[in-house]
Amino acid sequence: MGVTGSPTNINQGTRTRGGIGESTLRPDGILKVTGEFAYSSDMWHEDMLWGHTLRSTVAHAEIVSIDTSEALATSGVYAVLTYDDLPAAMKNYGLEIQDTPVLANGRVRHHGEPVALVAADHPETARRAAAKIRIDYRELPVVTDEASATAPGAPLIHEGRDDHHIGHVPHPNIVHRQPIIRGDAEAAKARADVVVTGDYYFGMQDQAFLGPESGMAVPAEDGGVDLYVATQWLHSDLRQIAPVLGLPEDKVRMTLSGVGGAFGGREDLSMQIHACLLALRTGKPVKIVYNRFESFFGHVHRHPARLHYEHGATRDGKLTHMKCRIVLDGGAYASASPAVVGNASSLAVGPYVIEDVDIEALALYSNNPPCGAMRGFGAVQACFAYEAQMDKLAAELGMDPVEFRQLNAMEQGTLLPTGQQVDSPAPVAELLRRVKAMPMPPERQWESAGEHADVRALPGGLSNTTHGEGVVRGVGYAVGLKNVGFSEGFDDYSTARVRMEVIGGEPVATVHTAMAEVGQGGVTVHAQIARTELGVAQVTIHPADTRVGSAGSTSASRQTYVTGGAVKNSCEAVREQVLEMGRRKFGTYHPAWATAELLLEDGKVVTDGGEVLADLADVLEDEAVDIELEWRHRPTEAFDLRTGQGNGHVQYSFAAHRAVVEVDTELGLVKVIELACAQDVGKALNPLSVVGQIQGGTIQGMGIAVMEEIMVDPVTAKVRNPSFTDYLLPTILDTPTIPVDVLELADDHAPYGLRGIGEAPTLSSTPAVLAAIRNATGLELNRTPVRPEHLTGV
Repeated sequence: MGVTGSPTNINQGTRTRGGIGESTLRPDGILKVTGEFAYSSDMWHEDMLWGHTLRSTVAHAEIVSIDTSEALATSGVYAVLTYDDLPAAMKNYGLEIQDTPVLANGRVRHHGEPVALVAADHPETARRAAAKIRIDYRELPVVTDEASATAPGAPLIHEGRDDHHIGHVPHPNIVHRQPIIRGDAEAAKARADVVVTGDYYFGMQDQAFLGPESGMAVPAEDGGVDLYVATQWLHSDLRQIAPVLGLPEDKVRMTLSGVGGAFGGREDLSMQIHACLLALRTGKPVKIVYNRFESFFGHVHRHPARLHYEHGATRDGKLTHMKCRIVLDGGAYASASPAVVGNASSLAVGPYVIEDVDIEALALYSNNPPCGAMRGFGAVQACFAYEAQMDKLAAELGMDPVEFRQLNAMEQGTLLPTGQQVDSPAPVAELLRRVKAMPMPPERQWESAGEHADVRALPGGLSNTTHGEGVVRGVGYAVGLKNVGFSEGFDDYSTARVRMEVIGGEPVATVHTAMAEVGQGGVTVHAQIARTELGVAQVTIHPADTRVGSAGSTSASRQTYVTGGAVKNSCEAVREQVLEMGRRKFGTYHPAWATAELLLEDGKVVTDGGEVLADLADVLEDEAVDIELEWRHRPTEAFDLRTGQGNGHVQYSFAAHRAVVEVDTELGLVKVIELACAQDVGKALNPLSVVGQIQGGTIQGMGIAVMEEIMVDPVTAKVRNPSFTDYLLPTILDTPTIPVDVLELADDHAPYGLRGIGEAPTLSSTPAVLAAIRNATGLELNRTPVRPEHLTGV
């Protein structure tokens, strides 16, 4: 091709399509909706075996003996492993505290704990062989709540703890404790004209991703293993897996396979180590796929919580003080409990200005199911309680609940109870104004339809139990505060490798990160960023694996911010190198190469005025530019363990909801008619995906409000409802209208001014629904989820 950068061949460039700010389609979207997308459970290998995990049938017991002889003798069985067969000195793993055994060692601490593994030539053979393993348990007393965990002589869930939290907790059965003290809450209470208190309970919620835990481990000729798995954080998995296998990290090669949802439930390990152990023992590829029953035991859940709150306010509606105590049940193993405690405590005040606070949050060890990361991460439980308190205060003062919130709303410049200043837009009052101003849905819509009324519009839906008698409308509001990214001094970074070259005469960019695409749309955004920064139409997203540096976890609403920031950073470095190549080749043809601000747009090098200087294909020719860089956001710091002071978070996000419900007060049935949301997203990189994230988070919050809860027997600590038959989830028939008002107020500290958005709507939708039900019924309703018996008293 000829030189297009000569002075006689200058024309106006055009902007590359498909960049940031556009609603480009997901590359995996059509495959997913047509059923053609390959999930991890779809993987197949010609010579593979099937793995199965035998789990404990009791919640707390000593393992007296294990007899595997009958299982080993089963035709088609290649291996049976127990704790004694583990190959390395390291036999535990964990996100922060390595307290979780790969297989139970003489003791089980929760219902469903892995005890033994089987590999066989057919999944049914593996299951039947596992059923032949004989385990003699001697049951031990169970710890199920704070009282039994901290009572004199209480059984210690983990004896001889030596983790770094043990020095500042009042009892070994407390994983972590974080106070937040600012001002003098007791003195401020004397200035209050109104004081309200409340005790709240938040149920245990399951992430309920549709794609169960699954993956395949393939033994390699070098003695290592290749693992293909659905996860949220490849490098965290690697860090935990390699020591247990007794292998260096470079011999455990991980590749992300198709992920069918996560929401925090894939941040901990599930079948990863088990598949690798069986593959290395048998010398054959091993595939493990959990069924739904096993999935309920195979991952952590959202922490159930008991919360006590006290707020005071003056007669004119200004908040004076807040006290609270939050007790989270972390279950048998630590998982992410320390970080969840940090979030729950530091965000316990909500998006309000309160100068005098006394906050305590802690997480327990118990014999209940392990709990860890789930969308909202400690802030969800707190939001449910503080928003109920706001409604109580407004009622006591005779104020409109929205106006009361607006009067006390934080804004940019507010000092949080941790002493950290909110240094980016905090449009709490504006979000409330917007959501309140949205048009209300028509009342009793079924009446206008007469005999043609659709029962799905009524409480009870297709069960056809309600025909409008005793149905009352309720309206409720809530707003929440969520942090973005990893906090408390964690080195939160991501890595991106970007390559630019000419293929088939066209410039092409390849983006390679280890980001786990779990449905959030990161692969779409990465391509948009590359098109924006490099001006190319063709962008290839390389499969995520551990051959590139860590991208951190797909959690904490951080991936677009941090890995998106890394992609932007690497693209900028590639662009500068490409421009330098252009200056060397074509700089003498036009002075703009030396004097103008140069951009890459639509496959060309252009000036900021739009003049085309060269085609990228001519600049690159047969050369490639390949750069891998790490990128970090601003550093945070740990909270003081006595006062909770510290700049613990890098960014905050805000969402407000208005819920409209109709309640059959006689039968206790609830129909959520509408869940309107207003949210500040900073900058919508993909507006369609932004709305989808907000609507998805809204429904997940609605689920815990009215139906979702893992039921654990308080006597035996056994899970009662490990199935989608008994653990109820909102379906499309339960989904209300969700109008969304997106506000874009840029955070100057973030790439493109964006704000992490995935979690904030999960916070405020739950208390908004509860507020609406209270408005309809007049009942106090201090727990989630609300069930018919809570509304009828039956």
